[in-house]
Amino acid sequence: MPAKQSVKSFLTSVSPKTLVRFTRPFDNDASTMGYVSACGPAFFLLALVNDGIWFDGFCCYRYKDVRRLRVPANNNHFVESALRKRGEQRPKMPRMSLVSVAEIVSSAGRHAAVVTIHREQVNPDVCHIGRVISADNSHITLLEIGPDAVWETQPTVYNTKEITQINFGGSYEDALVLVGGSNPKIKPSPRS
Repeated sequence: MPAKQSVKSFLTSVSPKTLVRFTRPFDNDASTMGYVSACGPAFFLLALVNDGIWFDGFCCYRYKDVRRLRVPANNNHFVESALRKRGEQRPKMPRMSLVSVAEIVSSAGRHAAVVTIHREQVNPDVCHIGRVISADNSHITLLEIGPDAVWETQPTVYNTKEITQINFGGSYEDALVLVGGSNPKIKPSPRS
């Protein structure tokens, strides 16, 4: 990446056929790899390639968190050859609005049964996975599914300003829905 160019302007100009790799301050020097599918004002959409070299859903990351960006990714010929030999095809980009966190989460919720949100500045070791109940400029409401694939009965509300990453369509989310089902029941709130 040219030194004077911002991450946002650089990623906006990258071909969607170019494999990229980067780190983020929350990932303990682990890197993320994939294809930039779309760019918004603060977030970009990545077709994720996991460490096992399989496509694994989509992730939305903030430009301001990107560090050590490599374009093309190191070992890109090996990774792309492995994807081709496995018959892996780049996933079709879902219809997404990347204008705001609320629109990203709403779009992702229309595309997938569950969405994962990360609040890495609040707690870098926890993510929240669930069905999108509502999203507005200040709050996201999820009915969460736990790591045991059991649905909560009451929704949880999160502040949009705390959200640093949004994932959907990945193998882990798919496995939770496969076991826990896609039609959770919301328990009515007791009246005060």
